[in-house]
Amino acid sequence: MPLREGLAEYALTSAFRDSRFRKIEESELSGLECGYGSNFEDASSYLDWTVGAHGIYITFPHPSSIASESSSAPSPLSSSTFIPTRRTFRQTYNATYLPEIAPEQGWDKIETIDSAIRKAGWDGPITEDIRRSVKVRRYQSKKCTVGWSEYVQWRTEHGGKM
Repeated sequence: MPLREGLAEYALTSAFRDSRFRKIEESELSGLECGYGSNFEDASSYLDWTVGAHGIYITFPHPSSIASESSSAPSPLSSSTFIPTRRTFRQTYNATYLPEIAPEQGWDKIETIDSAIRKAGWDGPITEDIRRSVKVRRYQSKKCTVGWSEYVQWRTEHGGKM
């Protein structure tokens, strides 16, 4: 996604549509900062990243579509009455955490991955098979700080309404 579109989309999502947080109030606008990810690269496993240095963007399929032959862990569906549908097999979960989140929370890699799995919307048991199914793109983040008055001036000069 192009940076300009991504920043706009994710800024609005985090400010107004993320159910984990209250909506941003107008009085808070002058104190906001923006961070963005750069240097995205595929990790070789869910553990191939460094806490504090990398942000993670995870994707994983619905756990019912994970073949568990590769591990000795029991299948999360072994005693389930759940019958997967076509839609289930196409469902993909995703979530991201900026590099500073894991250290701020005191999480290690597995705790961060498990939290991201929950953040993505999975509320079933988290097994090693699910962790192994997670594809990780690691990235670094950058912060860009512009004062509110500078932003208002730029926005006005470029035809935006305030």
